[in-house]
Amino acid sequence: MKEIKAFIRPNMLNAVLQAMHEHPDFPGVTVSEVRGFGKVASRNPSQPSSFGTVEMVKIECIVEAGHAADVVQIIQDHAATGKPGDGKIAVHDVNSVTRIRTGESSTDVMI
Repeated sequence: MKEIKAFIRPNMLNAVLQAMHEHPDFPGVTVSEVRGFGKVASRNPSQPSSFGTVEMVKIECIVEAGHAADVVQIIQDHAATGKPGDGKIAVHDVNSVTRIRTGESSTDVMI
């Protein structure tokens, strides 16, 4: 299993979620509103008051390893504007997932 975390522009969220919803094997997603900043060419580290944060949306999901590339491509296709600040996608290995209600721990808990 793979965990996918993506940080995208808020105005691109609906397009990404719609595309994910249309994927037949997509189990679900968690969305959080977050703030942060990335590498900014004009950032001056000697003036901490000059940095600002921007609103972003964090999308998190756990998928079967075989679907991870598809999900990454869906996010990239629907979140890209071609401008700096479009965001990032990270993919991590997941060792186990446990359903809280039953204590079941297997790939079936993703269904």
